[in-house]
Amino acid sequence: MQALVLEDFGRLTISTVDDPIVGSEDVEVRVIATGICGSDVHGFTGENGRRVRGQVMGHETVGVVHSIGADVERSDLALGTLVTVNPVILPPEDIQTYAGREQHDPWKRVLGVAPELIAAFAERIVVPARNVVVLPESMPVLYGALIEPLAVAVNAVRRVDAGPGDAVIVLGGGPIGQSIVLALQMAGVKKILVTEVMDSRRALLERLNVIVVDPREESVPDAAERIFGRHADVALDAVGLSETLNDALSATRLGGRVCLVGMGSPTLTLDAFRISTAERSIVGSFTYSNDDFRAAAEWMSGAPAAAAELISHSVGMDGAHDAFTGLAAGDGTAGKIMVVLDADRV
Repeated sequence: MQALVLEDFGRLTISTVDDPIVGSEDVEVRVIATGICGSDVHGFTGENGRRVRGQVMGHETVGVVHSIGADVERSDLALGTLVTVNPVILPPEDIQTYAGREQHDPWKRVLGVAPELIAAFAERIVVPARNVVVLPESMPVLYGALIEPLAVAVNAVRRVDAGPGDAVIVLGGGPIGQSIVLALQMAGVKKILVTEVMDSRRALLERLNVIVVDPREESVPDAAERIFGRHADVALDAVGLSETLNDALSATRLGGRVCLVGMGSPTLTLDAFRISTAERSIVGSFTYSNDDFRAAAEWMSGAPAAAAELISHSVGMDGAHDAFTGLAAGDGTAGKIMVVLDADRV
């Protein structure tokens, strides 16, 4: 089969790889499309150390069931069923221990991160049947590849217990920040402020019916005071730099909650007194539980109109290298780029 292989940092090639082997409790999925995640871009450049040469990346995916292992007992799965895949794969012996907090299993493997797994920038992938989530045929197919980043956002919003009465700031309006906006709206949050420096992303976010400011033109605390009339209750940092985390701390009230989602830098410098003396809390958020993923899938299955705004455009496998190169160079793409592997289904 064909796959996009990270031949070297900065170079993706369409290569022939071995067909996947389907175990008795596995499902083989024929990939329709896979979204390009920011972590994939960082892997492409080699800057985050979380991808390796020769790897097949990709974890935000939608496809159809291609084959089913002999011991799979799921009546909802049949050949051709539209599905997405939860990329967080646990050893069978850990499933009960980590139920409800699957992301905390130290032995988990993440499809698209673990280099030994052929991931979703390949024509077919194999995953345990328990990681396959069925989608309705009525939903726009590409929405299925938006479920994984929305699950990231659902977990982040739940980590800080954001709800209808909260005033919330999202720092960074890229694809994860955009998904966080949708997750906040899912949670009933009405007062949302997003900071974003890119013009095209600010325009996209405004179409999601939130207030957006350029932090180069107005400080984040000043923007919070102007828009909310006070500091925010909650801030979610979708960038992950010292500057954005310190903005999150300075723009939240005493006792406020801050979630670090973005992975812009492995090392951050922050004002510790804004945590200790102000009793603010900082929590991290990385992936999600099975419940988070299924909540995201259920919401996206309703084909919300806002989801269309998150997809900027699609490319085929032959356009993937240029798409990655453009994203790595900061080409101004506002939302998600989808790599389509089966154009007949889109």
